[in-house]
Amino acid sequence: MEFASLALFAGVYFLAVASPGPAIAALVARSLSTGFRRSLPFLAGMVAGDLVWFTLSALGLSVLMQSFHGIFVAIKYAGCAYLIYLAFKAWTAPAEAPKPSAAARGEGARLFMGGIALTLGNPKVMVFFLSILPLVIDLNTLTPLAYLEVMALIAPILGGTMLAYAYTADRARRLVASPRAMRWINRVTGGVMAGAAAAIATRS
Repeated sequence: MEFASLALFAGVYFLAVASPGPAIAALVARSLSTGFRRSLPFLAGMVAGDLVWFTLSALGLSVLMQSFHGIFVAIKYAGCAYLIYLAFKAWTAPAEAPKPSAAARGEGARLFMGGIALTLGNPKVMVFFLSILPLVIDLNTLTPLAYLEVMALIAPILGGTMLAYAYTADRARRLVASPRAMRWINRVTGGVMAGAAAAIATRS
């Protein structure tokens, strides 16, 4: 693919992923609640979800995806349900000063799958890959090499942007020391996750 086309995609895609939305809110809330490292599997799932969406679009499965709309609706609500679970965990977390903590057994895999489900069912992501992407890249003439080139852009652009959000949230979290402040953060992050789930669930 020509450099100009790749640069155009990179710019449009960065603006799309960097703009605040339910997924960013959920990731930031997760990092605030449990720290940067324990938010990484969730972030990795979000990247994997975007790669899946791009692959489906590149294979020309847009019509098929619309035919099986019910499956993606089910995935969307599964992701929302997991966000509600994370919101409950954050809301009821002990009001303690931040300290290193190990992930529970299987937590990474659950967060990874939760990130994928959230992304596959996120209307914002759907609109980009089904409506905006074809305006930027001619998917009908997409070669295997061009496909790999775009994939090589998606992972670092999305991953780097989300890492910046998660890291910034973690830094803010580490400035807090008092139990009262931690209780406030736990309530806010729980509310943000629940709000993100509601936003995704109610958007068509």
